[in-house]
Amino acid sequence: MTDPDWVRHVIWWHIYPLGFVGAFPAQSAPTEDQHRLLRIIDWLDHAVELGASGLALGPVFASRTHGYDTTDHRRIDPRLGTDADFDRLIEECRRRGLRVLLDGVFNHVGTDFPRYRDALHSGSGEWFRRGRNGFATFEGHGELIALNHANPDVVAYTVEVMDHWLSRGADGWRLDAAYAVPSSFWAKVLPQVRGRHPQAWFVGEIIHGDYPTQVQAGGLDSVTQYELWKAIWSSLNDGNFHELDWALQRHNTFLQTFVPLTFIGNHDVSRIASQLTDIRHVEHALVLLLTTGGTPSIYAGDEWAWRGVKEERAGGDDAVRPEFGSRPDGPDDTLSLHQYLIGLRRRNAWLHTATTEALQLSNTGYVYRTGTGTDSLVVALNIGDAPMNADLPAAGRVIAGSGAPPVDRVQQLVVPPHGWVIVD
Repeated sequence: MTDPDWVRHVIWWHIYPLGFVGAFPAQSAPTEDQHRLLRIIDWLDHAVELGASGLALGPVFASRTHGYDTTDHRRIDPRLGTDADFDRLIEECRRRGLRVLLDGVFNHVGTDFPRYRDALHSGSGEWFRRGRNGFATFEGHGELIALNHANPDVVAYTVEVMDHWLSRGADGWRLDAAYAVPSSFWAKVLPQVRGRHPQAWFVGEIIHGDYPTQVQAGGLDSVTQYELWKAIWSSLNDGNFHELDWALQRHNTFLQTFVPLTFIGNHDVSRIASQLTDIRHVEHALVLLLTTGGTPSIYAGDEWAWRGVKEERAGGDDAVRPEFGSRPDGPDDTLSLHQYLIGLRRRNAWLHTATTEALQLSNTGYVYRTGTGTDSLVVALNIGDAPMNADLPAAGRVIAGSGAPPVDRVQQLVVPPHGWVIVD
């Protein structure tokens, strides 16, 4: 494993900046003199109170629309503000002990990228891959032009961009659409960047496939664990914990070589409260996220069980990328549960590499041990309509759960319908 030591303790609070500050979509694009990036600072205390130790930012670099059509990787998007605003955000994150993860789009660029405009004019486009009818695009999106990753100049450019922003205070990079980039490209880029920034962390956006091979071939630290994300919500919806157990067994094998980035929500998928057919099971999804191995990420708004459905159409992401105004007032059960479970996670840093073992398994009931070495917890999940009896391998103390469970040492549990319990 190549994770820097600090990653063992990090829990990301993930935001999509252009939507978060109301810069996109917008009837008229804001200008840099509005300094909208600074609005994020008003939310940093919330991230700390939530228990997060890192801020994972979506795209912040100059682009024409949604941020993934980059125009200039070296410039903060003027709809967000200026480079000085970025420096101020980094300073405020540092003051609160928050790490910062940037979103790097190095598979493709937007049609306003200067070298692409030059290539259209001159007919010479060594920076871009060729397709059947001109330059290749990313997954058929005509406004996203695929870079030529075999070009040494593209390698050098990517190294320079990563180095620039890491030198400005970032701690790592999420590599967008890493699944579409040859592993040989990352294998050329990342060692050069690590040589200058040995404590930087690199996570690739990988949807499916052979995660360990892609990590090792590209020299990545981590990848996005979409397999587990899917298994969590679909097993809860279908009443099929066998699917979840299979995914967690796969997850165990991944943890032998790398620690995946785990999540139950992000800027590209429907919010978990909308994804689940039974809102009561949001708790179960969160318990799974924060009691299994991985580097967890909380998508901003999920801590209040906000809803939003991603649709496959133009503007279909907007519902899951809303503007954030003022923080909701008053107590909130979902927020409180996030705070408790994140606190549990941070007090037990060994959970970062914890593997799971099924102790009891049925379609609607799942009891598992999660542990590393001599450290362990037992988690019992019930999504059935009847109480579930569970025998523990040893007596333990109930430290959290639904249905007002006992706090004394127990070896037998009765988990209420649609409830859960964690035993230390």
